[in-house]
Amino acid sequence: MSEEINHQRRRFFGVAAMTVAAVEFGIGSVASAAQAAAPASAAVKASGNGFSALKQIRAGVLDIGYAEEGPADGPAVLLLHGWPYDIYSFADVAPRLAAQGYRVIIPYLRGYGTTRFVSEKTKRNGQQAALAADMIALMDALHIEKAIVGGYDWGGRTVNIMAALWPERCKAMVSVSGYLIGSQEANKKPLPPKAELAWWYQFYFATERGRQGYDANRREFSKLIWHTASPTWNFDDETFNRSADAFDNPDHVAIVIHNYRWRLGLVKGEAKYDAYEAVLAKGPVISIPTITMEGDANGAPHPEPSAYAAKFSGRYEHRTISGGIGHNLPQEAPEAFAQAILDVDRF
Repeated sequence: MSEEINHQRRRFFGVAAMTVAAVEFGIGSVASAAQAAAPASAAVKASGNGFSALKQIRAGVLDIGYAEEGPADGPAVLLLHGWPYDIYSFADVAPRLAAQGYRVIIPYLRGYGTTRFVSEKTKRNGQQAALAADMIALMDALHIEKAIVGGYDWGGRTVNIMAALWPERCKAMVSVSGYLIGSQEANKKPLPPKAELAWWYQFYFATERGRQGYDANRREFSKLIWHTASPTWNFDDETFNRSADAFDNPDHVAIVIHNYRWRLGLVKGEAKYDAYEAVLAKGPVISIPTITMEGDANGAPHPEPSAYAAKFSGRYEHRTISGGIGHNLPQEAPEAFAQAILDVDRF
């Protein structure tokens, strides 16, 4: 790929999320759901494992910061975080996979951590196709021809897009909350009031007041999302602060605001991604082997598994992880997520 392309709350959010799924996705197929148990949430401290020294590499329009674990010649696994989270969502997933011989790559998305734009002139663009193109550029820079891809939230959407547009680069996929590819046109359709309320931050970000408020209160805002998206996850300050450092990135606010405004059609993307977005707007079916996952206590808007099962034409399985697991599934249930990566590789 060239350089040019290269989160009374718990009950409410659960109900609102189901409504979002029914209206926004509107797909009438039924998925078979496997229930998998995860340990009950205890007081969660920052993992003592962490990562070995972080690395940087020029990839397309970015200088990408990333963690790498496991043997350099192992099968590649690319794991992508969401908003407002960071690479430490996978701090306890990576060593499990590395111990099995996998080369695990966990990059900071554009606008997070140590990832920086190479040029000040590059548009601070958060549209969905741009993030996916970044990851293809990263694979090119690392000389990775094909990888197992996995993610949640923004990262889940990004691996969905990679699998849809570049299936030859994706061996298999693990996607939390299933099929997340969207379009500006689909997002024009209003949702029922409770569902709209669940997306309150999206409408807040559509205003200048919201941009300024997020910029001034990045950590407070993000901690609120962590609590509402994962209402039973008992994380401590050390765990949160380790990830919150990623939001100090100078481009973070611009990327987050553009991402949500772009979804509503309030701002334009870049012309170089128009062809990709045209394909994505049609809701392309994903053909690579896939495991989708969902936590039983996800407080963020998310589709029901039955809404997206038909979007996967290859070997496919859905797993619901019980035990009070919320939106940040890889960090809340790392063993279950890592096992899904191992299993999908055997599909």
